[in-house]
Formats: sequence, C-alpha cells, structure tokens
Amino acid sequence: MPAINLRVNGRAQTVDVDQTTPLLYVLADELTLNGPKFGCGLGQCGACTVIMNGQAIRSCMTPVSAAAGADVTTLDGLGTVEQPHPIQRAFIEEQAAQCGFCLSGVVMTAKALVDRTPNPTDAQIQQAMSGVLCRCFAHARMIRAIKRYVREKNA
Repeated sequence: MPAINLRVNGRAQTVDVDQTTPLLYVLADELTLNGPKFGCGLGQCGACTVIMNGQAIRSCMTPVSAAAGADVTTLDGLGTVEQPHPIQRAFIEEQAAQCGFCLSGVVMTAKALVDRTPNPTDAQIQQAMSGVLCRCFAHARMIRAIKRYVREKNA
C-alpha cells in the first residue's frame, strides 16, 4: 500500500493505511484527533463531520484516499482552550452545548455554511443543521450561536 499524504489542520501528514479506510478512522486512530466522533457509521448523524476543501463532509463515509492532497479541518484545528475560534466562542457565550457529542459536527457544519454563505438566512441555517442529529434539545441555543457568529464575523 502506498502512503497517503494529507493536510490536516494545516499540517502535512503521511499515513500508511488501506486507501479504503474511512477518513474518520485515520483522523481518530492514526492522528489521535478528538474532534470528529463515530456516531452511526452511515453518514446520517453528522458527529463525524469535518471540512474538506471548504465543504462539510461525513468522514465516516469518506475513504482516506479521497482526502489525499485535500485540506481537511477538524474541530481540533479551529482554536484552543485559551484562544477559541470565533464560532467556538459564540457557542460558549450562548451556552449551546450539553453533552457535546454532536458538537463537533454542528460547529463544523455551521462554519462551512458561513464560510460559503456569509449571511445565511434562517432557512439556510436550519437546512444545514438538519443533517446533524442532536438529542439534547439545544437546537435553539445552537441557532443563536450560529447567528451570533455571523453577526460578529460580519461586524
């Protein structure tokens, strides 16, 4: 198997895995990143969402070979505890998390939306978020956090 070259969170990475291995497994097991989570393994819950070349994708369904040469960003690559990314700060300020299991998928999906649609409508936000399952009923706070991020980003 040839090694696969990736760019994850701004850093070049080389992994020696089967090319059909899900990107999620490479991110979590080989690169020991904590952001993307295994949820359903079917690309339906969104817990594994990462941004690849500007698009929110389900890493559990994406073979690592599809990420060769691409820019992949996980929640781990956005900010730090000391210096959270503005979208993370908005989620903190709106207290938009409970258990946190879906949070990586929510934040990465929202960031990808706002990156490509700087002033999303409520309907666009709802549509983007409809693909990420959350059982904690923190949806209203998540929507407020996304809107706060949009306002602050555009200020």
